[in-house]
Amino acid sequence: MNTKFKYIFSAAALLLSVGFTSCTGDLDVKPIDPNLNTRENTSPESSFNKCYAHIAMAGNGGANGDSDVDGIDGGTSGYVRQLFNTQELTTDEAICSWGDEGISNFNFNTYDASHPMLNGFYNRLYVGITYCNQYLADFGDYNATMSAEVRFIRALNYYYLLDGWGNVPFTTAISSSKPPRIKRADLYKWLVDELKNEIEPKLNDPTPKTSATTGYGRVDKAAAWMLLARLYMNAEVYTGTADWADAKTYAKKVIDSPYKLYTAKKGQWSAYQQLFMGDNGENGASVEAVFPILQDGLKTTSYGTTLYLMAGSNDNSEHIKDATVKGNNTTGGWAGNRMRSDLVLKFFPNNDAPNIAAYAMPAAADDDRALFDGEGRNVTNGDDEKGVKVFTNGFSVCKFNNFKTDGSAGHNALFPDADFFLMRAAEAYLIAAEADARLNGDRTSAEGTSYVNALRNRAHATTQTAYSLRQICDEWSREFYFEGVRRTTLIRFGYFGGNVNYNWSWKGGVKNGRNFDSHLNLFPIPTSDMTANAENLIQNPGY
Repeated sequence: MNTKFKYIFSAAALLLSVGFTSCTGDLDVKPIDPNLNTRENTSPESSFNKCYAHIAMAGNGGANGDSDVDGIDGGTSGYVRQLFNTQELTTDEAICSWGDEGISNFNFNTYDASHPMLNGFYNRLYVGITYCNQYLADFGDYNATMSAEVRFIRALNYYYLLDGWGNVPFTTAISSSKPPRIKRADLYKWLVDELKNEIEPKLNDPTPKTSATTGYGRVDKAAAWMLLARLYMNAEVYTGTADWADAKTYAKKVIDSPYKLYTAKKGQWSAYQQLFMGDNGENGASVEAVFPILQDGLKTTSYGTTLYLMAGSNDNSEHIKDATVKGNNTTGGWAGNRMRSDLVLKFFPNNDAPNIAAYAMPAAADDDRALFDGEGRNVTNGDDEKGVKVFTNGFSVCKFNNFKTDGSAGHNALFPDADFFLMRAAEAYLIAAEADARLNGDRTSAEGTSYVNALRNRAHATTQTAYSLRQICDEWSREFYFEGVRRTTLIRFGYFGGNVNYNWSWKGGVKNGRNFDSHLNLFPIPTSDMTANAENLIQNPGY
């Protein structure tokens, strides 16, 4: 794996996220070899911080250098950025106008084992696992709760590898030996056992926090329940055997916990919009944030987290706040990702989406979640590949912005203060509703219906007396577009690879979409890893 292993940020950035204080000496650590004992070189707290930090920032240098992952631009290697690219650009939600190597392969579902961004994400997940393994080797007996949190982060990384690549290298130790390959079903079993027996019992009780609360950004039992619900929800994909009942059980644990849907409107800002704003750690929305990835325009800067979701999706011509103010309240307007026409149709099924500003779109859609701009833009994504590279061919997503509900300024002109809610309570509502429908013959019971209606009521959208699985699939898109869950959702519903006859704009590189082979339901193991660990690894079929 083409990774570098360093532990500690040169600034106290991630101390903010995990609620510790530290002396300067804890942060003054040189790069280390992951195969060496590092107890003498670093403190438990700073090593612990780094396990969280690899998700929020590219590396020890923040946004502008010293990335944890070699062979790819540091900002491009960002965890959330590549989660977005793998989960959104490959689906019916997002398409990108850029000419960067690998982007068109995402857009058109033509990736292979040399794909630079897939390899960058794969390596970032493994460098995160190595940081966790190192902490557990050096400080596993230091604090039971901290160790459980680190084990959770390791499990989360393995979950994304399980979901994306299937049969992958696996180790829980620091060793110079080449890691063996674990089969997908066995990794699933390990994750379930690890979460239920080693992680969840030792985590803190579920407690929503704000940025003013010690420990904001650290996981608790609700995060373990959510990850278990995700695993059980996709058990049929991962193992061949469905487990809808356990998916519903663990989703309901989150629903019944102190984490709740945020429902308070503030001024012009709807409750839904506040989840993605510059003060979402302060405005009350974090009551929904089961696992927030913290960002601060001065202390935790990244080109690969919420800045990417703002600047990568806007060109700063959008009117998000009102008719007089342009942009997302950062100076970033990179004009790349925008909506596939299929996502617009989720909100305007009669193909009558108006060419109006983002601030007016929710009212036109009768849905607060319609946070996108159509001014001067086409709904369609271009008639040819040249047209795909035109940013105005597609509505602009304005879901993420750096405005604050109290009108205060951001901490930095470019880098936002908006945290990314990697897990939020709304996900548990849709998992419970979908599992309920699958257990009840394709339609929700009264209980399952209530979960969908809770989300739609929050969005001021019309409700129904029952929902089919296809309607729930669409609801996943309306609630979570551009949040990094769509590819997994489509695969679970049988709408991704194979002879599925569910097409979207430019699926498979064709304007009106086409089926592509089911082997694309798994990503390829990177060629570099296949070469370095040839005795243990087997390439996924079709590559």
